[in-house]
Amino acid sequence: MYMRVGLTGGIASGKSTVLDRFQELGASVVDADVVAREVVEPGTEGLRQIIAHFGRDFVQPDGTLDRAKLGQLIFRDEKERTKLNNILHPIINGRMRQQMAHFEKEKPDTPVIAEIPLLIENNLTRMFDRIIVVYVPEQVQVERLMKRNGLKEREAKERLKAQIPIEEKRQYADFIVDNSGDVENTRRQVDRIWGALRREMGQDEPSSNDLGH
Repeated sequence: MYMRVGLTGGIASGKSTVLDRFQELGASVVDADVVAREVVEPGTEGLRQIIAHFGRDFVQPDGTLDRAKLGQLIFRDEKERTKLNNILHPIINGRMRQQMAHFEKEKPDTPVIAEIPLLIENNLTRMFDRIIVVYVPEQVQVERLMKRNGLKEREAKERLKAQIPIEEKRQYADFIVDNSGDVENTRRQVDRIWGALRREMGQDEPSSNDLGH
């Protein structure tokens, strides 16, 4: 028996922090952001299709995708954002399905945690047995995004508009991690969820990892 768990949340909510803790606890993890970078590396079909639609202006001199320049375009232009999503999402989803199937074969008794920022927006909830939403209030998202990406408040709010509001995402959750506090508080919540997932898979005896040791 295996279990697929989708991990999502709003932009700048701290999904990577949560995913890292699950990995420390022994989960098999799949990171959509990592896959998204892999599928647009030089020589890939993803990059070829991006160049075909958007042009070579979005490729840097070393042949890599100019992610910052493309990001500025797609967060301003919904039509172009949709086009980019239509190019990349099938490729990313296919790669992620391959990775999950690999983990399920290698470690069928271990939950697979897949972090997908647009899991709900792209109607992928049916791929998963359980959904975890990483939550912070919207204003915290804006502040963190401004600090992390060096954006103005207007630019940060534009990026939030590209996703379903965080309050709405909460409604899809089987588990919620409130990441508006300190790191230790977040880790404790993740540890509890990990224990619940393992018990659901019939692993009633907690490991030392479940106890945070």
